[in-house]
Amino acid sequence: MKRHIFQASDLQNFTKNIFVAADTPRHIADDVAEIIIKANLAGHDSHGVLRIPSYLDGIENGGIRPAAEPEVLRETDNTLHIDSRSGFGHYAARYAVRRAIEKAKNARTCFATLTHTNHIGRVGEYAQEAAESGCIGMITVGGGSKGGGRILPFGGAVGALGTNPIAIGVPTGDDTPFLIDYATSMIANGKSYVAVSEDRDLPEGCAVDKHGNPTVKTDAYNDGGNLLAFGRHKGYALSLFVALLGGLAGTFNIETGQMGGLYMQVIDVNAFIPLAEYQEGVRAFLDNIKSVPPAPGFDEVLVPGDFEVNTRTRRLANGIDLPDTIYQHLREYAEEWGVPMPDAQ
Repeated sequence: MKRHIFQASDLQNFTKNIFVAADTPRHIADDVAEIIIKANLAGHDSHGVLRIPSYLDGIENGGIRPAAEPEVLRETDNTLHIDSRSGFGHYAARYAVRRAIEKAKNARTCFATLTHTNHIGRVGEYAQEAAESGCIGMITVGGGSKGGGRILPFGGAVGALGTNPIAIGVPTGDDTPFLIDYATSMIANGKSYVAVSEDRDLPEGCAVDKHGNPTVKTDAYNDGGNLLAFGRHKGYALSLFVALLGGLAGTFNIETGQMGGLYMQVIDVNAFIPLAEYQEGVRAFLDNIKSVPPAPGFDEVLVPGDFEVNTRTRRLANGIDLPDTIYQHLREYAEEWGVPMPDAQ
């Protein structure tokens, strides 16, 4: 398949300009574009420029209000309840985590919930920001209802849950924070978009077709299929918990049994132990784990966060590689909105 390679800065500038053309204020477009490209740089293409067409469609159909500013509905010294007002989720989530970090620095910890929030992109982005500020951050986005999701409950035959991701960031004192970022489904739904764009199958053991039969075919999955929770009953239970945390935002419906939302927790490490001392201990511990001899078939032992940093270093040097299908979609939207595409390498 033909590929197109772009410098990250060129692709970020294009992303910003196309959102500005779609009536997004420049300061919001700057944040959204940066977060989208950081997902590509981290190797999470399912949350990168692949999503631009869906965001532009959301603006056109009214689902995304591009100029909306988040509004704090309620707050205390260490809590925040924020209305994203159906604006860009990336912008609202960055606003929320930065306010939460600020509060945690003063009150040792902060808990935040968000309502009316659109897709926020790569969830790990916000946990990483907390870690880089010297805090431990946890971000969850969850929801579900009978027939209201693509993820099967354990033992169920009808999708009922979202992919319900969880991200946790821990500071290490260097440019490689400890970073967990994964869906509680076997794969994120966005990985199926990547598979389609690259004309390849899904991994085995992740999806079933509409009849409940295991499948690796994206066509079968997209025709009424579902994803499985990771770890069978354990991942399913964690997925439910993520939805329950989201319910703290008040986003539940007793009549329909629906619940979900976005939850953040930020802990200031200095509330327990001097940050520098903790980071030294964290790095020593992680390096000790990484020193374990690799098993056959592995080059080295990695810890969460290594993959993203390694991929970012490589892609900053060599560019972001887009499959032709994504490139052609972006070209179509660029022409529609009158924004020139950057030159590929």
